[in-house]
Amino acid sequence: MPQCLGNFSSMLSVLHLGMNNLQGTIPSTFTKDNSLKYLNLNGNEFEGKIPSSINNCAMLEVLDLGNNKIEDTFPYFLETLPKLQILVLKSNKLQGFVKGPTAYNSFSKLRILDISDNNFSGPLPTGYFNSLEAMMASDQNMIYMRATNYTGYVYSIKMTWKGVEIEFMKIRSTIRVLDLSNNNFTGEIPKVIGKLKALQQLNLSHNSLIGHIQSSLEKLTNLESLDLSSNLLTGRIPTQLGDLTFLAILNLSHNQLEGPIPSGEQFNTFDASSFEGNLGLCGSQVLKQCYGDEAPSLPPSSFDEGDDSTLFGEGFGWKAVTVGYGCGFVFGVATGYVVFRTKKPLWFLRMVEDKWNLQSKKTKKNAGRYGARRN
Repeated sequence: MPQCLGNFSSMLSVLHLGMNNLQGTIPSTFTKDNSLKYLNLNGNEFEGKIPSSINNCAMLEVLDLGNNKIEDTFPYFLETLPKLQILVLKSNKLQGFVKGPTAYNSFSKLRILDISDNNFSGPLPTGYFNSLEAMMASDQNMIYMRATNYTGYVYSIKMTWKGVEIEFMKIRSTIRVLDLSNNNFTGEIPKVIGKLKALQQLNLSHNSLIGHIQSSLEKLTNLESLDLSSNLLTGRIPTQLGDLTFLAILNLSHNQLEGPIPSGEQFNTFDASSFEGNLGLCGSQVLKQCYGDEAPSLPPSSFDEGDDSTLFGEGFGWKAVTVGYGCGFVFGVATGYVVFRTKKPLWFLRMVEDKWNLQSKKTKKNAGRYGARRN
């Protein structure tokens, strides 16, 4: 069957062979001037590399090679497919850097990019974030993506949506997804990611990203799901994320974030699971009180204002201690003033001198006894 794929592609516009346990390599016999628009090989056991002859499929809109055993680097040659809207390469053995565009107008029509669960490394592909034009503008036409020919075939795809793997039997033209999770990406989250204003789902979890959470994420006003969990992110959670009114899923767990969890707006809808594994965070969601400049205000006291014993155990309260200390200080100063004012401090000096001499004699006597015992 794999050997026939190239021949089929020249005759068909839709080729769905997913979930068939097909083995071998994907053939490199995709011919030019074919009419293939939808190619789904998801859930098979294909090995080897992604054939560059797929670049001959100039009409291709959907390419799903997910859940196979493909061992290759990132297929840059797919950039030049002028109509490609969905690219799924998840759960393979792809590796290496994803350096960014090698051609003009790369992936400009891409609505869904899923390269999760691979071994990609290096910094996030900032260059692609600048060229994903379809993710920068929302599509107001609520239609389902389909092959526009006599078949009227409606595209389907299997995808992780808000943390759950779902097979979409129909794909709305409005959907925008960027999933780079479960790889080995390093470095910081680039500010330019804020340009992808139409994104509905952004997943950068389970990488080795460092630095702060960019406040530019507030520009992703259509975002419904944001997953940055299991990275090495530091600093505070931007309060601007609370302005994302559509945000239903937020996962910032297992990072190195610190400071207070913002309150109000969307943050009141997220539970402890969104923030767990960040020992430096404080707030009601993690049952850890904020102190000092970490919080705008302290919670009301749980004890009566007049009950001082709660501060000093069951002994004297702080008011009693303060009054006693003050009285003692005033009495001591007054006594000293009277003594030295009358110029008769001799009795005080004699008392101290006698006490000193007595202590000295005891010390010498003890020393003598100790020496005699040793002898």
